[in-house]
Order: sequence, then C-alpha cells, then structure tokens
Amino acid sequence: MAFEQLWNGWRSQYVAGAPRGSDPPRDGQSVFTAILESGAADEETHIVYRGVSCFAILNAYPYASGHLLVLPYRQVGDLCDLSAEETAELWSIVTDATVAVRAAFGPEGVNIGINMGRAAGGSIAEHLHVHVVPRWVGDSNFMTAIANTRTLPVALDETAERLRRAWPSAGAGPKVSRS
Repeated sequence: MAFEQLWNGWRSQYVAGAPRGSDPPRDGQSVFTAILESGAADEETHIVYRGVSCFAILNAYPYASGHLLVLPYRQVGDLCDLSAEETAELWSIVTDATVAVRAAFGPEGVNIGINMGRAAGGSIAEHLHVHVVPRWVGDSNFMTAIANTRTLPVALDETAERLRRAWPSAGAGPKVSRS
C-alpha cells in the first residue's frame, strides 16, 4: 500500500525549537502563571475551579466543548516535581472535572492525558497540566484535517458556567476565591 506524502516544511522550525505564538512567556512564566498573576476574575480567565494547590481552567483552544486543564498553581514541568499534597489534589480535581464534564455535556467518553515535555507534545511544557476532554462517538471530523478548524457548538463563557454549575459539591477541598 503506497502512502501519499504531504510536505510540511514549516514543521522544521517547530522541531528545532523556534519560538511559537505571538506572546511568549514573560520572564520564564508560563501562560498559566501569567493568568494567575493577572488579577483578572475567574469568569474572564475561564478558571472553573480553585483548590488549595491546584485549579481547573478551560483550554483556550479546545478539542471539544468542555475541554478542561487541571494543573498546580506552582509552575513545574514534571509530575515528579509535585509535592505529595499537590499530587493528591491534582488527581482529585481531575476526578471532579470528569464528573463535571459528564454532568454538563453528557459525553460518551472522556480522554484524560498529560503531554510531559515538548517532545511528548506539551505545548506549554514548563507548566504541567492534565487534559480532561469530553468525547463522543464520531466527534472527530474532517474540519480539523482539511481546514485546520474545529467546530465548537458552545462558547467558552457558557462552557465555563455549565462546568461551574456541574462541579461536585464535595471534592478536592474548599473553593478558594482568588479573583
């Protein structure tokens, strides 16, 4: 079976480590640290839940409506760099995020994953984050492959509000207001 080849020379810059995006991190800060230090309200930044050492935020470029990221406040790039308390709360919030995603969006499945390091696909490798992505049978479509476009039927503001309402009342700890 012969395979078609599509030349994509632009990838050589990415693989070589050229800076990407128009807003690189400030002074080594990840975009997540910059959001946390911005002083902006959770409604504006789409932070869905705050725990003691970790929080959940919507992915700004989601694969599907309801795509959450769960991460520690502290900027670390590796699971092994988390304290025992951060590790316990991170996974507790991942569980709560899964409950909220199921309640708010009714997916047929949920992908949970970490891309640790740039070589593993971590786009913000300096700040560990766990993806919680609702999935439906047949939800991958031709738009991403041929038009570099994703179709999202729910706006981020509405998505965040739906997830906040669906967040389990018991869970990782007290909701800590930092906005």
